[in-house]
Amino acid sequence: MLNRLRQRTAEEGGFTLIELLVVILIIGILAAIAIPAFLSQKSKANDAAAKTQVGTLQTAMETYSTENSGSYNEASVVKLQAIEPTLKEVTNSKPLKAEGTATGYVVESEAVATKDTFTLEDKAGEVKRTCKAASAENKGGCPAGTW
Repeated sequence: MLNRLRQRTAEEGGFTLIELLVVILIIGILAAIAIPAFLSQKSKANDAAAKTQVGTLQTAMETYSTENSGSYNEASVVKLQAIEPTLKEVTNSKPLKAEGTATGYVVESEAVATKDTFTLEDKAGEVKRTCKAASAENKGGCPAGTW
């Protein structure tokens, strides 16, 4: 019986140290490639939340105008939050500015994680979207200054 156990352990083979090191090296290379790509996608997702909030600010501003005889005068973030309560949620993005004139308005939102700011300006029906990246290295959802 003891002889049979010795034969069984002699037949079993394992991985050599070199094979294990090669596998660890391959895993390290894959991780080095995947982690920066993941972080880039995360910043784009955070910026997408701010872009969505700008769209919500725009809709609330149009509603404000409808309720005020077509004028955007005296609009503010607080007044827009009263119209659209979801604007009070500031976990991923926060509204920075909501200003209006008789014929146009400007709304702005900031992504909390990346500090990128997204602005929508409407001057007499002409809409302009701009963005400002907080970091030159990681532009996330603001690669060219517009969105």
